[in-house]
Amino acid sequence: MLKLTIRSFDLPLRHTFTISYDSRDVQPTMIVELQHGEHKGYGEATSNPYYGFTIESMTEALENIREKIESTELTSPEEFWAQMQPQLADHPFALCALDLAANDLFGKMKGQPLYKIWGLEAKNMPLTNYTIGIDSIENMVKKLQEMPWPLYKIKLGTKEDVAIIKELRKHTDAIFRVDANCAWGVEETIENSKQLKELGVQFIEQPMKADDLEGMKEVYKRSELPLIADESCITESDVAKCHGLFHGVNIKLTKCGGLTPARRMIAEAKSLGMKVMVGCMTESSVGISAIAQLLPMLDYVDMDGALLLSKDIAKGVTIDYGKVSYNESVNGTGVTLIA
Repeated sequence: MLKLTIRSFDLPLRHTFTISYDSRDVQPTMIVELQHGEHKGYGEATSNPYYGFTIESMTEALENIREKIESTELTSPEEFWAQMQPQLADHPFALCALDLAANDLFGKMKGQPLYKIWGLEAKNMPLTNYTIGIDSIENMVKKLQEMPWPLYKIKLGTKEDVAIIKELRKHTDAIFRVDANCAWGVEETIENSKQLKELGVQFIEQPMKADDLEGMKEVYKRSELPLIADESCITESDVAKCHGLFHGVNIKLTKCGGLTPARRMIAEAKSLGMKVMVGCMTESSVGISAIAQLLPMLDYVDMDGALLLSKDIAKGVTIDYGKVSYNESVNGTGVTLIA
């Protein structure tokens, strides 16, 4: 028998975090604990106004199927996900937290780190970027200087986006990635790609609105930088739709419903010749440690959520100057709750 415990926390951010359509100082999050005997597995999903999921709605979705969750045998995370998904089809964030907890618990029950259960080795793992949110150019420079890093993701979506990158480039020779979060138009994206390429930008993430497929066809033909889908790639069925419009996809565990579907999305994207990135949603080390299990499969990763916090609620993987190290003393995703 499984025992379900649901907790919520307000994660305090180091700085006000602003993107093109949102700004916050605190990130509410839901932590799911699944216990079997002496073992406890942890999963996480943060609230998100853009996608309409609150702590209350996610908690309610799980409470509604508590009996089914607690009476289901965890023979494998994949079977567990398949049994839970129909009940949580409209609640992928809640499904993600449950799936992460099941995967973590399964690894602890088997006495192995999750990535090893999947047959992966801790090698050829990409560095994680550190994100600089939208702010005044002066403050963005300060944030960059406060956290020396080999790889930055710069949030854009202002009237002075190229000027921001020009100024930041004066202060570091680190690799830049830019994320416009749906804020640009067709010609703006194409023109920006030319200037940003000269400024050492690696790729552009989600330049235009998620449903502007015709616009993306034009941008895909004319952009001078690779294009990575984020808001355009939410669930498994979106991977194929992004082929021919983007050069790669950024998979978010919360949006697709957890590690289980994310692994299938990674395999499909690779089969289509697309680059694969996994991103975070400002999670604590619970969610970040789950993302880390996928690292040997990825081209790029954005797993700086816990680094953006002024106080974490868990211990798991560690990140030093972009390099991720597993917590080998704890199995599963390597996470323990400390809050």
